[in-house]
Amino acid sequence: MDELDLRMADGRVLHAYDSAPGDDDRLAVVWHHGTPGLGNPPAPLDAAADELGIRWISFDRPGYGGSTAAPGRTVGSVAADLATVLDTLGIRRCAQFGYSGGGTYALGAAALLGERVGAVATLAAIAPYDAKGLDWYDGMIASGLASLHAAADGRDARLANEAVEYNPEFTAADFAMFDGPWGWLGSVAGGPHGPDGPVDDDCSYVRPWDWATITAPTLLVHGTADRIIPCTHAHWLAENLPKATLDVHQDLSHITILNQAERALRWIREQIA
Repeated sequence: MDELDLRMADGRVLHAYDSAPGDDDRLAVVWHHGTPGLGNPPAPLDAAADELGIRWISFDRPGYGGSTAAPGRTVGSVAADLATVLDTLGIRRCAQFGYSGGGTYALGAAALLGERVGAVATLAAIAPYDAKGLDWYDGMIASGLASLHAAADGRDARLANEAVEYNPEFTAADFAMFDGPWGWLGSVAGGPHGPDGPVDDDCSYVRPWDWATITAPTLLVHGTADRIIPCTHAHWLAENLPKATLDVHQDLSHITILNQAERALRWIREQIA
């Protein structure tokens, strides 16, 4: 695994990852981490990625890990950061794969990069804030509502909300996941920049972004028991993206949906043979 620090045009540092440097025979799949998180490619998928000939490309979003914070960043600006990563590594075409809030950034990258993206898969992605006909907040847990309502009031309000303890309301099945391979999530939970990463993530989710230019085949995986990002978000995306496949799983939650991650990766490989 190569880790590299890229100097962006505005002077920021973006910390990136490349699992197979220079191996152009592998399919480049960009991993977009959740909130909070780090950009390390998902270790539970290492064996499947090797079997499928996947080259993971990823980065810590601004404010996480080794990446400089960028207050005011948007879904579009993070997609532009990815374009710089791909250009630096000489990667012309790729796929996008994102979990939770990272699913939204995967979709944003597909919108910005156009034909450079051959496929997109998301697990529990967040729909655009200005999604017409979607009650965006409906069904969310109390802590999520508090954080996102605060973000809608501005970055200072969201920072103030950091003083309130976040309760994800995990189920017994969720906790069991942490005893298995996806306990890996605990090793990629944040970075040295304090609250900047999750605060700026939340603020980006409540700003409109240009989703209408997405043309790549898109797989939307979601669980009906997800109360962090309700399944209605996936339904809205499926109804509004031209090449979307909706993959809904009864009784799976925001954490247990990760059991479908390998299937989603195999779907990507099938789309880009």
